Amino acid sequence: MKMKFNPFALIFYSFVCWSLTQCGIYSFTGASIAPGTETFQVNYFVNEAGNRPGSTIEPGLDQEFTIALQDLLMNQTNLTLVKNNADLIYEGEITQYSITPTTSTANNTAAQNRLTMVVNVRYINNKKEDDSFEQRFSFFYDFDANQQLFDIKTAANKEIFERITQEIFNASLAKW
Repeated sequence: MKMKFNPFALIFYSFVCWSLTQCGIYSFTGASIAPGTETFQVNYFVNEAGNRPGSTIEPGLDQEFTIALQDLLMNQTNLTLVKNNADLIYEGEITQYSITPTTSTANNTAAQNRLTMVVNVRYINNKKEDDSFEQRFSFFYDFDANQQLFDIKTAANKEIFERITQEIFNASLAKW
């Protein structure tokens, strides 16, 4: 059986290829990366939350968050992680990591608590300086007041990190 040539298919595929190359590098995760951008670095996010009243001192939080942001960028782009002189630089501080009551019982005790994390991010785009910014990102995790931070920390940090790192990605590379 001989295949027939379909000129409409050729035109369609040509248009798709052309349109994907017109806005720089495009990935199916929504990233729009300027041509010539090849590297990124994520500087250590210092945990300054302990310096703020009401915030919890959580050892290792800074390292865990830094690695989570690096992992997300490696998984959602074709950029190479470097230690210095990168095209894109992410840096900042964890400014809040605190637990507050969100609902109470009839006895005026907490029924549910909220763990909130706030991160101040400086994004430097050395290829397109107009895209650089400094912005705060935050998210929270609600949990039963009968539980301690130790009990929920792994699940809470995973959810909070996923949300904040995705918001950083969207603001810096997806422009959402």
